[in-house]
Amino acid sequence: MTILEVEKLTKTFGGLTANKEISLQAEANKITAVIGPNGAGKTTFFNMITGVYKPTSGSIKLRGESIGGLKPHAVAKKGISRTFQNIRLFGPITVLENVLVGMHTHLKAGIFGTIFHLPGVDKEERIAEREAYRLLEYVGLEEHYNDEAASLSYGSQRRLEIARALATKPSVLLLDEPAAGMNPKETADLTGLIEKIKQEMDMTIILIEHDMKLVMEISDYIYVLDHGELIAEGLPAQVRHDKKVIEAYLGKGAAEEQEAEG
Repeated sequence: MTILEVEKLTKTFGGLTANKEISLQAEANKITAVIGPNGAGKTTFFNMITGVYKPTSGSIKLRGESIGGLKPHAVAKKGISRTFQNIRLFGPITVLENVLVGMHTHLKAGIFGTIFHLPGVDKEERIAEREAYRLLEYVGLEEHYNDEAASLSYGSQRRLEIARALATKPSVLLLDEPAAGMNPKETADLTGLIEKIKQEMDMTIILIEHDMKLVMEISDYIYVLDHGELIAEGLPAQVRHDKKVIEAYLGKGAAEEQEAEG
């Protein structure tokens, strides 16, 4: 079952075309990877899906409903959440409070009710805190719930960002280079966490990642971008040996050499 369907998505900035007619389908409870060399247009693609950028043309449908052009908060309410290539946490507040921030789209009281302690607000806050703590347990950060987010290790900050994204109760989770900057142990732990989220939460995950070992290990289907265009797609085994993909990453000579060896 297709949860997210993108059709001929294009984004131009003045005379520069960052994405050109990209089409993608993300199946329910699957991990779909979007890969490509630096400057391929991967993050721009994510930014259109999540409402950061308005597409120049093309369509984005979530469970058949058009969401193209919606603002980020509206996209989040529809069920799409994300992490960022550059970690975006609120460093001076606690780990628990960072997760609570992610829950604001589903809390009824709103900021007005919280400030003036309207009836039911305290109860809702207690329920939210329990849920936030449960998410921290899920990603292995419960012991740090009262620490400042900025004090966490790099790998733990990545996990916290994932917990905050999960706090929005998404049906589709977009992960933008979650393993960037991690050591091998942290990457292995992250791989296990992503697989656990997919299996235990029945989550549809779309992943941008440069770590090809991680991508090939956990992806169900892969799309490859280069210079803003889709150049290949398929199962991991197919993409691994695709001449266009090898050429995009390693150059034309490497592609010809592999073809000769094959």
